[in-house]
Amino acid sequence: MATALALAGAVAVAATGCAAGASDLAGDLDTHDPALAKQGDEWFVYSTGNGLVADGNVQIRSSSDGITWRYRGEVWDDKPGWLTEQVPGVDNLWAPELIEHGGTWYLYYSASTFGENRSTIALATNTTLDPDDPGYEWVDRGEVFSSTSADDFNAIDPGIAVDEDGTPWMAFGSFWSGIRMVQLEWPSGLRAGDEEPLRLADRQLPPNAVEAPYLLSHGEHWYLFVSMDSCCQGSDSTYKIAVGRAHEITGPYVDREGVPLLEGGGTVLLETDGNRVGPGGQSVADGMLAFHYYDADLDGRFQLGLAPIEWDADGWPTVSW
Repeated sequence: MATALALAGAVAVAATGCAAGASDLAGDLDTHDPALAKQGDEWFVYSTGNGLVADGNVQIRSSSDGITWRYRGEVWDDKPGWLTEQVPGVDNLWAPELIEHGGTWYLYYSASTFGENRSTIALATNTTLDPDDPGYEWVDRGEVFSSTSADDFNAIDPGIAVDEDGTPWMAFGSFWSGIRMVQLEWPSGLRAGDEEPLRLADRQLPPNAVEAPYLLSHGEHWYLFVSMDSCCQGSDSTYKIAVGRAHEITGPYVDREGVPLLEGGGTVLLETDGNRVGPGGQSVADGMLAFHYYDADLDGRFQLGLAPIEWDADGWPTVSW
C-alpha cells in the first residue's frame, strides 16, 4: 500500500544504524494522531481509537523495522467508567502521548466530544509497550487535567516533555485559547500545583485552529510543533504542521521570521502535497516525525506517515515527504 513518503525507508536507518534505500510503509496504517515510541529494537505507535472497536480505546501497532506495521489490539477492552461520567457522550479516546521515566511507560490520552471543551486528559502506566510481554498491563491512573465549558481552553492533545532540570511539563490544547501548558511531577506523572496554565501559542483569529502540541529539545532550543487548521474531513482536510522555537521550554516561542506563536506565528513544516492531504497529529521518536494524513487515492482515509527530521544551518527542522 502506498504511504506517506518515499523517504520512509530512512526509519530503518534509525532502527538499525545501517543505510536503507527509499521505501514505502506497508501493513496496517489506519492510524490517526500517532504517538511514536521505540522500545529496544521495536517501534510502536499508539493512536486514537475507533468507537466501534473495543469501546473506542487507544489502538496499538508495532513494527520491527519501522516500515511494515501490524495491528496489536487496544489498551483496554472497556474505557474506565469514570471517563463516561466526567465526559458525557465520550466515544473514542483521542490523541495519546507516550513517555518513559524510571522504567515506567506513561500513556496520556484525551477524552472529549467533537467541538466541545468539556474534556479530560487522563493517564495510564505500564512497564512495557509490548502486548505480548508477560508483564504487560495498563493501569488506570485517573485524571491529569480537565476543562469545562466555563474554561477558555480545551484539555485535549497532551504533549509531554522533560526540561533540563528533570521537570515534566504537559502542553495541550485545541482551538479556544490555543496551546497551553501545565507542570507535572514524577513519579506520579500527574499535575503539580494548580497555577493558571501557561500560554504557548495563539493564532489570534477565531476559531484559533491550532492544536496537537509536541515539544522537542534540540541544540540550544526547545521546538514546539503544532497542527494548524482543520483535521478529520478526509480529502477536504486543511491540516498542516508548523513549528516555533524558544530558549526555554516555557517559551516564548517564535517562528523562523521571528513572529511569536502567541501572535499567530508558526513556520510551516509539512502541508498537503498532491494526493497526500492534511498532515498533522504529530509526535517524534529517535529523530523520526510521525503524523497522519488523508490519502485522496483511498477516498480520504487516514494513514500513518513517517519522515526523518533534518536540521538546517540555522537550527530549524526540515521534513520532506
